[in-house]
Amino acid sequence: MNKLETLEQKAYDQNVKVHDYYLGEESLAGLYINGHVAINTSVKSLRKRTCVIAEELGHHCTSSGNILDQNDVRTQKQEYKARVWGYNESIGLIGIVEAFNHGCQNLYEMAEYLDVTEEFLNDALNTYRDKYGICVTIDNYTIYFIPCLTVLKNCNSKREIFT
Repeated sequence: MNKLETLEQKAYDQNVKVHDYYLGEESLAGLYINGHVAINTSVKSLRKRTCVIAEELGHHCTSSGNILDQNDVRTQKQEYKARVWGYNESIGLIGIVEAFNHGCQNLYEMAEYLDVTEEFLNDALNTYRDKYGICVTIDNYTIYFIPCLTVLKNCNSKREIFT
């Protein structure tokens, strides 16, 4: 099962219906309303669709009420929480380590391996950098976000680098 199918199954399991729907403008990729995710019919790429479902499911799991007014700080915070939920669900720190172990050498390969768009991956990495700072350790790996994405495998003083 690919990532899109996994997210669609997660939506189904949470009784969230996913619909293809023309949302009136190309810049609006998706919308969540009361247990329904609408994906703009202009979204043709499966990877982009994966990213949209991830974020909109994030709204289902983290948001409440009408958050369309992005001039309100409270709605901006809810939007951010939904995006972070989507990043964690689609990528996560473990996904970065898995991409390293798979042999990915750059962001394009990493996005392809993770079944997300490069833009979504880059936004997630920036969010993780803002949250964790220079680096974070998970299991036997240290992920550096500054000065560039680097993964170190910590075992018996052997270190492998991915940038």
